[in-house]
Amino acid sequence: MNPIKVLVFTSLYPNNIWPNNNVFVKERMSTVSRMDGIELKVIAPVPYYPPIQSGWRQNFSKVKRQEVLAGVEVYHPRYFITPKIGMALYGLLMFLSVLPVVKKIRKEFDFDLIDAHYVYPDGFAAVLLADFFRIPVVVSARGTDINLYKEFPLIRKLLRHTLLKADKAISVCQALKDEMIQLGIPAAKISVIPNGVDSSKFYPLSKEVAKRNLGIPTDKKLILSVGSLIPRKGFDLLIRAIKVLGDRYHKKDLFLAIVGEGKLRGDLEKLISSLNLDEHVFLVGAKPHQELYCWYNAADLFCLASSREGWPNVVMESLACGTPVVATEVWGVPEIIQSDKIGLLAKRSVPELAKGISLALQRQWNSPEIVQYVRENTWNRVAFSVCQVFKSVLQPNGLQ
Repeated sequence: MNPIKVLVFTSLYPNNIWPNNNVFVKERMSTVSRMDGIELKVIAPVPYYPPIQSGWRQNFSKVKRQEVLAGVEVYHPRYFITPKIGMALYGLLMFLSVLPVVKKIRKEFDFDLIDAHYVYPDGFAAVLLADFFRIPVVVSARGTDINLYKEFPLIRKLLRHTLLKADKAISVCQALKDEMIQLGIPAAKISVIPNGVDSSKFYPLSKEVAKRNLGIPTDKKLILSVGSLIPRKGFDLLIRAIKVLGDRYHKKDLFLAIVGEGKLRGDLEKLISSLNLDEHVFLVGAKPHQELYCWYNAADLFCLASSREGWPNVVMESLACGTPVVATEVWGVPEIIQSDKIGLLAKRSVPELAKGISLALQRQWNSPEIVQYVRENTWNRVAFSVCQVFKSVLQPNGLQ
């Protein structure tokens, strides 16, 4: 039987400049690529930017046109956009920009279907590509593409068009599927397939050893948060919560480490200084994905204060290391934290986050029980479910 050939289409993919960019998509699709009867290549377009030394966007010009990541061939064609304006045209511009490259790939790799991640603009462009090549397309919703973009009337229409045209849709959590149904998408078309976690990368380690490896005093309580320094992650709320914990709850032995990089670094540094928390809050910067396990293991508690999340992998990774979680009760997070034996949910406010952290630090957590809770959520299990969706789409063509 001939293998199923899949062309993955998404701008949410790591590259040589941003190796930590949306690694959850790479994890899912690299695992799918290792399944029997599957071959795949990835088209991960990046915005065009001239090779001039000006601003952070100059890094787009440094992204390789082609590379191999986790054994998968990845192409990075350029697409034209007008930053901050004309968003309704992004999907069409992406399609027109990448079509010549996809045509060329098609000659060597006669793909049977397109697997798109992020409904707009990526999924919209993928639907146009699927129409052009007359093949099926599967579109995965990731979070922001639905829970934020649906608030823009014109983009909402494009989201609905994309999902209705897709042969199948995948959601990373039930809450996201419910929102897709509200857009008028038939429930039967949508499969819920949460992200997984790689237990060979994220596993328990002695907390004392992990702290020593990172140069953190073993007698201090370490609170960890991981993510890009952007507004929706709520790092400002966590920093203010540390201040409340010290002043109101008299917890003076706390460190907050924030692993990640982004445009808010300057603002967060000013906030830390204004609250006199320079000895308690540390902006660690970005770390390679494979090094994060040491940070999760060193932490006494992991915190996520986001306003929006689909299925946050950082929560799963922390739990896989046996570290409990305090997180805001948004979107897919309550679907992960279903038991107070693994973590606590909190309202998204400084007082409630401080209260949740205080309660969590007082509890005796059973780390092996936390690890066991997520152990079955492997990427192999995810890949199997994704392949079943592919096969259901291709069955009418006799390719199963």
